[in-house]
Amino acid sequence: MAQPHAVVVGAGVGGLAAAVALARTGCAVTVFEKAPVLDPVAAGLALAPNALRALDALDAGEEVRKRSAPHGIAAIRSRSGRWLLRTGPHETQVRFGDAVSVLRYADLVDVLLQRLPPGALRTGSAVTAVEPGTTRQPARVATEPGDVAADLVVLADGARSALRGELFLEHPGAVYAGFACWRAVVPWRPEDPIDFGETWGKGGTAGVLPLSGDEVYCYVTGNVPAGERAADERAEAVSRVEDWHEPLADLFAAARPEAVVRTDVWHVDTPLPAYHKGRVALVGDTAHAMTPNLAQGACQAIEDAVVLAHHASGSMAYVPTAVQSYTASRLPRTAAMVQRSAQLAEAVQNDSPVLTGLRDTAAGLVGKVAPWQLARYTRPVDDWRPPGAPRTADR
Repeated sequence: MAQPHAVVVGAGVGGLAAAVALARTGCAVTVFEKAPVLDPVAAGLALAPNALRALDALDAGEEVRKRSAPHGIAAIRSRSGRWLLRTGPHETQVRFGDAVSVLRYADLVDVLLQRLPPGALRTGSAVTAVEPGTTRQPARVATEPGDVAADLVVLADGARSALRGELFLEHPGAVYAGFACWRAVVPWRPEDPIDFGETWGKGGTAGVLPLSGDEVYCYVTGNVPAGERAADERAEAVSRVEDWHEPLADLFAAARPEAVVRTDVWHVDTPLPAYHKGRVALVGDTAHAMTPNLAQGACQAIEDAVVLAHHASGSMAYVPTAVQSYTASRLPRTAAMVQRSAQLAEAVQNDSPVLTGLRDTAAGLVGKVAPWQLARYTRPVDDWRPPGAPRTADR
């Protein structure tokens, strides 16, 4: 009997995780990536306990933890530096079995690439069209060298996927969330103390997160038109936090100019009717791009990969049924998360002095009077476990 073949379109976190997960079920996998080389953005990534459990299912969790720095589930300040909410790594570990792991995006990509079968990744290979296939017919992807048949196709080509639009013609696609994010990995001397966490200001947020070694991950958001660019993005990032508490402006000023990456934020605000069509499954941002406010974009993509492989682990003859089960498992959870993240984005990107003051007061009261409410808010997100894992499986 021929080995089943899965084609993955896109070599970001979701695509690589899906390829690793499917290879572990016995599939031959081919990953098509249109970029000529994999050159991961120089940015950081926060992986919550739910993502670490998913990575454990791929035998990648321990390696990720080794390359990471621990962080709490939430640490939030006002622009003056006053703490509003603060949950440390130890408390997060106790509640959820793991602290949040912060690592370089490139490190996570490297961990996943190490677990990919040799020869599976094909860079410089754009997929221009997809035929979803049927119960009796395989799916097909169109590439420049020719068409490739597959028992299963996984679309992981990002928030603004053109291939998604071909499959769901009536869907409006991703929409601009109204703000951009500037990110940088910045040199830092460990002997210089820094309070890690996020700061809420007027019309944006900023954050400093720990990384292993002598660097930290910094980001700032701002309300700007889509597609707008500054002559000097480092100077633009510095200007957005120059009157906020120290050392935000100094940290961005210490970044190399070319290290500051600006990204417009897009999200799939209207849920797709399904995360599959025929023998095609959508994962990660292609299925449910969300704003970064819950820090769950990559986490949900890794969850998707594990759940998809779980449902597709039987005979490939039943892939159309398996991807239906995948949709049923993933769509309610991720659609709710997209909306929750968008609501949080609306609150933290607000530029009204009155409303931002009320927001900070409310967050401060929760932090002082009822910090347990934070755990209740995040538990449905962070307490997820892979299919078949016991509920008592906290580390």
